[in-house]
Amino acid sequence: MPVRSLLAWACLLLALPQLGGCLLAVAGGAAVGAGAAHDRRGASSYVDDKRLYLAAYDSLNKDKELALQNNVGIVAYNGVLLLVGEVRTPELKQRAERRVSGFEGTRRIVNELEVREPEGFWSRRRDNTITAHAKTALLDLTSLPDFDPTRVNVTTAHRTVYLMGKLNREEAEAVTDITREVAGVERVVKLFEYVD
Repeated sequence: MPVRSLLAWACLLLALPQLGGCLLAVAGGAAVGAGAAHDRRGASSYVDDKRLYLAAYDSLNKDKELALQNNVGIVAYNGVLLLVGEVRTPELKQRAERRVSGFEGTRRIVNELEVREPEGFWSRRRDNTITAHAKTALLDLTSLPDFDPTRVNVTTAHRTVYLMGKLNREEAEAVTDITREVAGVERVVKLFEYVD
C-alpha cells in the first residue's frame, strides 16, 4: 500500500474518536427531536427535564445508603420531580427529598416514597406490567381529537399509578378513567398540568 494511502488511513483512524462525539450529538439531537415531537412541553423543557433527572439521580447515588439499601425511583416532568419506591425509615424519606432538592428547573417535589422494606423483583415487575398495560390502554383512547398518548407519563409503584403530562381537562379525565380500569391498579394519582 502506498505511503499516501497509509497516511490517509492513519488520519482517519485518529479522527474517528472525535467524530464519534459528533455522531452521538447528532443522534442524541434526533432522539430528543423524536421524543419531544408530540410533547406539549417543548424541546427545551424536554431537555431540561432530562438534565434535572440526571442531576437528581446522580445526587441520590452519592448517598450509598439510599442508593444501595433502598429503592428510590425518580421521574422528572416539566420541572416536577416525583419520588417513588421504598425507604426503610422516615429519616431516609426526608434525606432522599433533600438530596434531590435545589436543582435549577425544579418547580416542585412530590415525595411518594413509602417507609417500608424495599420490594423484591417480582413486586417491581408487577408494577412495570401495570405501567405497560396502562400505556397500552391509552392507545385505545381515540374519541378525543388530537389526543396523543405519548403525552402522558405513566409510573407505577405499589399498584398506585402516577399520571403526569400537560393535558386539557377532558383528556385528563379520560386518561384517569381508563387507567382506573387497568387490572391490578389500586389507586391513581393525577399530577397533570392543565393546558385549558
